[in-house]
Parts: sequence; structure tokens; C-alpha cells
Amino acid sequence: MTDALRKHGRGLLVFAVAAYALPLLLAGNRYFAFIGGIALLHVVWTAGMSLLYGYAGLMPLMFAGIAGISAYAAVGLMAAGFSFWTALPVAALFAALVGVGLGLPALRLKGFYFTLCSLVIQTVITLAFVYFVNLTNGDTGISQIAPPAWFGGPLQGVGFDLVLATLAVGAMVALVLIVEAPFGRRLVAVREDDELAEMLGIDVVRQKLAAFFVGSLFAAVGGAFYAPYVGFVSPRSFDVLLSLNIWLMVAFGGRGTIWGAVVGTVLLAPLPFLLQDYYKVKDVIYGLLIIGVIVLLPGGILGGLGNRAVAGTGTQSPGLRRKEAA
Repeated sequence: MTDALRKHGRGLLVFAVAAYALPLLLAGNRYFAFIGGIALLHVVWTAGMSLLYGYAGLMPLMFAGIAGISAYAAVGLMAAGFSFWTALPVAALFAALVGVGLGLPALRLKGFYFTLCSLVIQTVITLAFVYFVNLTNGDTGISQIAPPAWFGGPLQGVGFDLVLATLAVGAMVALVLIVEAPFGRRLVAVREDDELAEMLGIDVVRQKLAAFFVGSLFAAVGGAFYAPYVGFVSPRSFDVLLSLNIWLMVAFGGRGTIWGAVVGTVLLAPLPFLLQDYYKVKDVIYGLLIIGVIVLLPGGILGGLGNRAVAGTGTQSPGLRRKEAA
């Protein structure tokens, strides 16, 4: 643990300073402060997606559905009289367990087949949000969600943004500790060659299951905070487009890199808000940015820069050396 924090300590410190400074710098403009808060929430989600997609080799398109289950569960518990801080762990754990239960059959699949199965599961979750009207209020959604209580008053404004900054920093610290632990190295082995990993004694399904549970917790915690922060949830808040956007942020920033999730989130999460007055070209700009990175930097921004740095030094990765030796 100490070695992992020492290795990434500088990056974590820079990110923490930026995360806490953001709400304070934007305090005078609530609209931009809200965009910053949404970006911090997305850091939590992209950290979980980075663990699953970047290190475990899974592309779970039901990621948003798990966040939605947690959000609705938290709202329901709050409506039943529980405080947000009591509802948060219960809702997050419940959503993560439901996500693992729904995704368990898909975890035995590989690549495209897992992604396709997860897409079907996401569709089922979205339909459940629409048709279980007594629990979710259907397509109308649930509005006027009360903010959490905080030291005798409501948690809102800059205070809520600082809590989200703490959540984002905690998510990145957790990602660093997981990736640098033996568990993280086993996930990379499974991602690179699950058959070889199985031959080496790694229980591939168990590792995927553990990664999926941890990644689902990231999704669930972010979903529980999303509900009171935005004050409104509906089935469209947690549809497959959100899953795709979270995945795109990880791929855009750099799959299999610690800070790729943050880079992708910083660049892409604010775009829908900043370009809302240019709705005719918003999707075109969004798509061109993604295509540009895919074509010019297939490994994402950080992955591409890392590969260029390796090429510039004349060194090769161990995997490339093995391929050439073969």
C-alpha cells in the first residue's frame, strides 16, 4: 500500500489540489460549479469503468443501470425516513450485489459476447425503471429530491461540491491501491490472456467476479450521490448512453492507465453542457474528437503518449519483445 501511494503520490496530490480548488474557483458561478460537480461524479464512475475495462478487459454496458439501481434505492430509503448517510451504504451495496447477480452469467463470456450480454441487461434494467412505476415513477421520474443533511443544515452549493471532490479523490486512491496490489496484477494477466492465466492457477471467473463487484461499487456510490446532487432521477438518467459515455471517457483518456480516466472525464464530461447552445453540431464535435484520438492515438491520449515516449527512447515493452522473439 505504501509503495503504491509513493509511486503515484505526486499524481494523487496534484489531482487532490485540483479537485478541491475547482469548487472554490467556480463558487461565483453556480452553473459552471454544477458542471464541475458532475465532472467529479464522472471521475468516480470512470475510475470504476477503468478498473473493469482497462485492467480486467471487461466492457460492462450495464454500468449505468447499476448506478441507477443505487440512485433509486437511495431515494426510496430517504423517502422512508432514512438519512442519506444511512441510505448510501445500503443502496450502494444492494446495487452492487444486484449488478453482480445480473452480470454473473455474462462473466463467463468473453469480449464482444460479454459486451452484448451486458447491453441486453442494461436494456432490461432501463425497462424496469420505466414500468415499475410504483418504485420509480416511470418516465416522469422523481424530482425535488432533498439534499443530504449536513451539520444541522442541507448539504448544497460549494459544500456539496467539496464532498464530491473528496469522493473523486477517494475513488482515485482506491483505484491506485487496487491496481498496484496483487489483485490488480492478476486482473491484467486475465485481460492479456485468460487461458494462460488459468493455466498459471488464476481462477479467471473469480477474478472477474471480484472486479465486477468492486467496479459496481464505484458505479453505485456515484449513482447514490447523483440523485440528491441533481435533485432529479429518471430512467433516461441511467440509460445505455451514460454507460457508453463513461466507457468513451476511459478509452479517450487511455485504457489501462491510472490517469486516463481523469483525462477523459475532464475533456468529455463538460462538453454536453458547454455545447448545449450548439446542439446542431454538438454531436459532430463530440464524434470528431473521439475519432481523432482513435485514429491518431489508438491507445487513448495517455496510452498514445506513453507509446510515443517508449518509441522515442528506443525501448520496447516486454510484450512486444516476446512477439518479436517468437
